Amino acid sequence: MASGIAPGVAFSQPWFVSLRCLIVDDSEEFLASAARLLTSQGLDVVAVATNGDQAVEQASLHGPDVALVDLELGEEDGIALTRVLESRAPSIHIVLISSYQRDDIRDLVVGAPVVGFLPKSHLGADAIRDLLDSVPR
Repeated sequence: MASGIAPGVAFSQPWFVSLRCLIVDDSEEFLASAARLLTSQGLDVVAVATNGDQAVEQASLHGPDVALVDLELGEEDGIALTRVLESRAPSIHIVLISSYQRDDIRDLVVGAPVVGFLPKSHLGADAIRDLLDSVPR
């Protein structure tokens, strides 16, 4: 009896369904362009936020799978926000983003509750999925 599953479909991929994403950045211009990019690449951008309070509220309302959090949120500290998000919504996978490169911020993110870091110049759905695929199950 045929299974009805197309050959080559990999059900072992944990992100086979569209990822629900929250983007947190103090630049509304970046939020708009990142949301367009990620949506065009198959992610479901369920919310955006420009500060920590909005991020916590949007995470509670929308229950995203992943939150992309800018390292610098104007006067706020993105790493401090990751700790708040982890305590309020422990099922969200958090990825830090920044215009800085990985080597420039390596020491800052040690101990932060994140699955990884992406420079904004490398932001994309595949890069996010790759980070999430590396998370132990």
